Amino acid sequence: MIRPTALAIPFCLTFLSLAACKPPPTDEAGARGELVEQRKAPSLPIDSPDSSSAIWAASKVSGRLLYGNPGEAPMLAVTCNADDNAPTLTITRYVLADKGASALMALIGNGHIARLPVEATPRNDYFLWEGTFPADDPDLEVLTGQREVTMTIPGAGMVTMNPDEKPILLIESCRAPLLEKDIEEEGDFALDPDVDADEADSVLN
Repeated sequence: MIRPTALAIPFCLTFLSLAACKPPPTDEAGARGELVEQRKAPSLPIDSPDSSSAIWAASKVSGRLLYGNPGEAPMLAVTCNADDNAPTLTITRYVLADKGASALMALIGNGHIARLPVEATPRNDYFLWEGTFPADDPDLEVLTGQREVTMTIPGAGMVTMNPDEKPILLIESCRAPLLEKDIEEEGDFALDPDVDADEADSVLN
């Protein structure tokens, strides 16, 4: 008699996709040097990665999202650098870049086309493509829709970002201090505590 356990198949293989059984991309992959394994020669262009199963995942670092295939190193990260006066967003492409290199990163999707400057940014003994932009930069609207977005950096291939509300919420929260500041400044003109209701009516009339 065959024991039932001999016929058992792991639940995740039976009812869920393989991707669902794997952990999301993590920052720890970078500590093990996995983030840049895909590119052995920085001066040579790489193929575009297969991101058909890629997902957005929250990082252990507050205000950072990682994007990549489950169980693999991240392809990119979007980080909010919180600042009440001038918050910024940093986009990191986890591919080796040549020291001193710079390029324009093309983002296409959601009815927008954006070209943002990125440069080789040091990480220990290697360099990654990275750019930092004001959180209210209109070009970042390309990341705030419900459609897929493509990111292309010369030599680093094209990454297709699957739609998800996570980057939308991250950008909105990063911009929140600026919106609150605008509201407060508008309020200073709209309401004067030294003007009573009758005087306000006379001004309006």
